[in-house]
Amino acid sequence: MAPPFGWWGKGGHKGNPVVVKMQNPNWSMVELEAPLEDDFSSETAHRAAGCLTSIAPTLANLVAAIRRRIASGRTDTENGSSFENRTGFHTCTKLFLWLSLLLLGFEIAAYNNGWHHFVASELQLKYNFTESFGVKDVFEWLYSHWVLIRVGLIAPPLQLLANVCIVLYLTQSLDRLILCLCCLWIRFKKIKPIPKEDAVASLENGFFPMVLVQIPMCNEKEVYQHSIAAMCKLEWPRSKFFIQVLDDSDDPVTQLLIKEEVLKWKQEGANIVYQHREIRNGYKAGNLKSAMSCTYVKDYEFVAIFDADFQPTTDFLKRTIPHFKDNKDVGLIQARWSFVNKEENLLTRLQNINLSFHFEVEQQVNGVLINFFGFNGTAGVWRIKALEDSGGWLERTTVEDMDIAVRAHLQGWKFIFLNDVECQCELPESYEAYRKQQHRWHSGPMQLFRLCLPDIIHAKCVEEIQFDLSVLSVKKLILPFYSFTLFCIILPMTMFIPEAELPAWIVCYVPATMSFLNILPAPKSFPFIVPYLLFENTMSVTKFNAMISGLFQLGNSYEWVVTKNQDRCETLWGNPDDINFSCYGWTPNPSMVPNNFYGRFRRCRSILVHRLLLQIPPYKNGTVFARTE
Repeated sequence: MAPPFGWWGKGGHKGNPVVVKMQNPNWSMVELEAPLEDDFSSETAHRAAGCLTSIAPTLANLVAAIRRRIASGRTDTENGSSFENRTGFHTCTKLFLWLSLLLLGFEIAAYNNGWHHFVASELQLKYNFTESFGVKDVFEWLYSHWVLIRVGLIAPPLQLLANVCIVLYLTQSLDRLILCLCCLWIRFKKIKPIPKEDAVASLENGFFPMVLVQIPMCNEKEVYQHSIAAMCKLEWPRSKFFIQVLDDSDDPVTQLLIKEEVLKWKQEGANIVYQHREIRNGYKAGNLKSAMSCTYVKDYEFVAIFDADFQPTTDFLKRTIPHFKDNKDVGLIQARWSFVNKEENLLTRLQNINLSFHFEVEQQVNGVLINFFGFNGTAGVWRIKALEDSGGWLERTTVEDMDIAVRAHLQGWKFIFLNDVECQCELPESYEAYRKQQHRWHSGPMQLFRLCLPDIIHAKCVEEIQFDLSVLSVKKLILPFYSFTLFCIILPMTMFIPEAELPAWIVCYVPATMSFLNILPAPKSFPFIVPYLLFENTMSVTKFNAMISGLFQLGNSYEWVVTKNQDRCETLWGNPDDINFSCYGWTPNPSMVPNNFYGRFRRCRSILVHRLLLQIPPYKNGTVFARTE
């Protein structure tokens, strides 16, 4: 019988006897009394006291961790990499944080003294009156002067800046609302690009244009195998398409792995070549530019570009190339991205919200209404003539994809976005990788804005094209500016400067509505609407920093960091040929290989095996491997 805890047991027996038989021969039984109610209350009190005492060291450890991360100018590390140097932007952020804490303490002290009930005019009279008698308290004197300064000097420009940001915010919100309504209209009318019937029939009759497939990569040993395999499995006559593996890796082992994979598929009949640059000028743009300079490129009409972590479906070319048929002014076919790890963690879920809105709403609406959008850099097919007319790949920015798209649109080329053609890829799973990606994505457009704005203004093209490009440039410019300024600067300052006011609807209702609209293309993410809103405000600091560095060529605005990918390859079971040991002078010893020995290796992790076989001395007889003479 359980001990009485409730009201029904108050008058009953306290402490039921429990008999327990023990194995110790010195003891045969023992009587245990159930704990009394006073004991339970005492135990609860002890637990509560223990929790309270643990709060202090926990908070101390948290503050220490925050201080270390703020001092380093970073919020995450990657594989023990060294901390970046402090930047002026982070220094300003820290100064603003300390100033905010100082003002907060100031306001708390003023509130306790009741000074918050006075307005500036009353403080001025009180100051004049007390000053004549010379009995004014120092702290009250400081606060009265602070109020006079903030009312006369700080509040007016802050209110003006707030009004400007509100106008920009409402403009951007109206733009998003119009895009969402257009997207609903497109889905309701079931509007989508459809290739002409004769284009599909020509494929069925065996007419296939020449297609060049390019895979630019750099030290991406985790994903190269699946990417190369996906390209070699494309449903297209092998005599009609050619694959270029454009490797910029500086790791010799990674280069060797990729060479081996290319050799493997070449032996199976694929038209594939491995190209490596010793000097990595221009990053991805330089890599693509070098590949397009090959003499055999002139024999091809289209070029499909895929990053190393992208895996198109086998019918990708059959669903994209027909849209070029009899559309001589179409220069680009862009497919949608889909993400294999969108539910991996909270960060990938939040990224999926933004990118789903980008493809489902922005790219689709712009593709249907104006036939122009920014090239996403991968999962797209270009008409080679469009690339040549636009000047080819340039190395002047870190967003070569947007650069070539802007120049192609200035030449009058049109783009088509296929929302129903998806290409799988990965999202960054660590904050550090995501932060570096976002820095490049937001500093690059500012570089391009600075370089292309004169060309857009003076271009001899249709005014509609100039308007499209101007709107794109302004949207890329104002979004990080108002988001950071309004929610990270003005909103906190209005707590200490109440004379500068922000309407409640601009702080609460409009952001909530915009977040709701952003999540519509990813309805499964509705439970994360609050973290998404907070995360976007937090990331606005990084995006604003990237925008300023790109616009004024500050810091590492031209730095290109390859986004780190995860190992998601499937395990191979019982196939010794999948690991080519012979190229290292080693052959397996069949009599000594245990069952499923090869199955214990993942292909993406075979880098360890390669490093081992390159360095270890020959094994003796009776081991798993024997040296080939």
